[in-house]
Amino acid sequence: MSRAPGPLSRRHFLGATAATAAGVIATPLLAQTGPGTVEVERDVTQVVRRNASAFVTRDWQPYFDNLRNGAILVDIDSRALHFWSEDESVYKLYPTSVPLSEDLTRRGRTSVIQKVEGPSWAPTPAMKRRNPEWPDFVPPGPENPLGTHALYLSWQYYRIHGTHDTRKIGRRSSNGCIGLYNEQISELFAMAKVGTQVLLI
Repeated sequence: MSRAPGPLSRRHFLGATAATAAGVIATPLLAQTGPGTVEVERDVTQVVRRNASAFVTRDWQPYFDNLRNGAILVDIDSRALHFWSEDESVYKLYPTSVPLSEDLTRRGRTSVIQKVEGPSWAPTPAMKRRNPEWPDFVPPGPENPLGTHALYLSWQYYRIHGTHDTRKIGRRSSNGCIGLYNEQISELFAMAKVGTQVLLI
């Protein structure tokens, strides 16, 4: 199908995303296929209120055997990301956006396999079938749903990334990825390595 001429506006993009999230997406992201693709976040006007509870510091020992290459713990319920450096000199705690529903949530161990500054975005084939008006590709910039930086995980389609829509942070607002404020993903991006351990609980 041909795409509409001209760049996709932020309002159009978020509006289309809201329509999709309101009931069209029926399968988890793991079932979708296609290289170099990732989820789109839902319009925050239909999302539950921010979570302000359970945003507490944690120790790494209950979750990791060691801190080789550093470690990232994502607590879905408290909507928080914890980072420990390999030498234990740095501990950071960031608020996040998390997946909208349990069927879009993946928990378990993975790792950072790629770091991309100025990530681009492309919809999955399933997303294009449902939303043929969406662009095939969104370059880096203010219209990009991945914000300024992205940490690619070993799970296909899953990222820890920034967002230009700061209303999403602290909410259940994504279709699988973990979102941070752009200034905080930039900080995490500088500290994390390819090979950094990641655990989602």
